[in-house]
Amino acid sequence: METGQARTKGLALLVPWLRCGDQHHYEQFRTATRLAKAGFAVYGMDYEGHGKSEGLSGYISNFDDLVDDVSIHYSTICGKMRFLLGESMGGAVVLLLARKKPDFWDGALSEEVKPHPVVISILIKLCSFIPTWKIVPGSDILDIAIKEPHIRTQVRENEFCYKGRPRLNTAYQLLLVSLDLEKNLQEVSIPFIVLHGEDDKVTEKSVSKMLYEVASSSDKTVKLYPNMWHALLYGETPENSEIVFTDVIKWQVDRASESNGRLESELKHKHDGVLKHK
Repeated sequence: METGQARTKGLALLVPWLRCGDQHHYEQFRTATRLAKAGFAVYGMDYEGHGKSEGLSGYISNFDDLVDDVSIHYSTICGKMRFLLGESMGGAVVLLLARKKPDFWDGALSEEVKPHPVVISILIKLCSFIPTWKIVPGSDILDIAIKEPHIRTQVRENEFCYKGRPRLNTAYQLLLVSLDLEKNLQEVSIPFIVLHGEDDKVTEKSVSKMLYEVASSSDKTVKLYPNMWHALLYGETPENSEIVFTDVIKWQVDRASESNGRLESELKHKHDGVLKHK
């Protein structure tokens, strides 16, 4: 998924949640469309085992490999301000990318980071079993992540979205990386905004607050949305989604405008210097 770079404010690089690929979920496509209309060139990709990519559906053997794949792919896209947008547990991928190459990314917009604590001790005990099994306990995550019933139906009917409970090793990899991030939040130095629904039952909002308090970034924001669930951009009521979209787009536009203004000033200064020497 990409919209081209000509006459754009910057690049919006989507880092999807771990059930659908970026290009195969209608509501995520709607996210890309909104960003494109706001003046951003939008790019997306499918993780291994997700969307149309090869591999066992919904399975992550090593989270570092997944992050490397995203980093290598998006590092080839240059020429504009680069903003990472992570939805759901894609937020953890965004923070790892920011930590991996802090000077390359110009900003990050991240949804929730850490799994709910109710599954943590169980995951640690169960991981010695066959890692591809779909045995992570709990109810269907769609029922507690997505508020709008018709959107849950769309996801369940989408052949490119993973169905059922998370595979054990996938959930365990998410847990390990989340715990690692929690211990190293001070290493996040790029500009960021974290978005979290107050009624989220999938991930821990305490870690979002901690990221804001501990991160070394001088430009950081956390927004908590009352009465909203986990899937803020695509699973909420139209009115609620509009509130979140407005915040996301304003945050990116403000920073892209500041950067582009500085860049134009620097180029003008450089050009004036060349003319003076002629």
